[in-house]
Amino acid sequence: MAVPRRGREALRSFLCRGLAGSGCRLDPERGPERRDAAPGRASRFCPPRKSHHDWIGPPDRHSNLRPIHFYKPEKESLLEQKLRELRQETQEWNQQFWANQNLSFSKEKEDFIHARLRARGLGLGAESGPKGTLSAEDMADFYKEFLSKNFQKHMQYNRDWYRRNLAITFIMGRVALQRIWNRLRWKPKRMSP
Repeated sequence: MAVPRRGREALRSFLCRGLAGSGCRLDPERGPERRDAAPGRASRFCPPRKSHHDWIGPPDRHSNLRPIHFYKPEKESLLEQKLRELRQETQEWNQQFWANQNLSFSKEKEDFIHARLRARGLGLGAESGPKGTLSAEDMADFYKEFLSKNFQKHMQYNRDWYRRNLAITFIMGRVALQRIWNRLRWKPKRMSP
C-alpha cells in the first residue's frame, strides 16, 4: 500500500495507526499510564492500551535512541513499581545525555568545517565559488579532538550507566524472586480424604 506524500505528520499518523490499531492519539481511552510513559518526549508513538508488554518506539530524532513505553500492570507491587520507575528514569537520562551530546557534536563539527574552509579561503556555498570539502584526515583531526575534549564526560557517563544498570539488574532479580515466592505461596493445597 502506497502512502501519499503529505509530509511527516501523515506518514507518522499512518505508521502509528498501522502499529497501534484503530486510532492512535493521546486521549483518555489510551489510559494515563500511556500518556505519562515518557514525559517530555516529542515522539507521538502510542502502543495499544490492551497491550501487556513494553513497546519500543521509533528513534528519537535528537538522541537517535528508541524510546520505550513501559507497561504498567494493574496490580503492580511496590518493588515492580520501583523497577519500572528506575527504568523510565534511566531511559530519560540516557535520552537527555545523547540528545545533548549529538547536538554538541553537530555544532562543533559544523564550526570546525567552517573554520578549516575559511582558513583555506574556500566557502561552503555556490556563491563563493567551488564548494570546498575536507579530507578524511582533516575530519579525523576533529574526531580525535572532540573525543579528547569530552573524555571525562564520557567516562562519567559510562560509570553512571554501569551503576544504573547494575541497580536495575539487582532489582529485576528481586522482582523475579518475589514472583516465584508468590507463586509458591499461593499454590492451592490439596485436601487429603
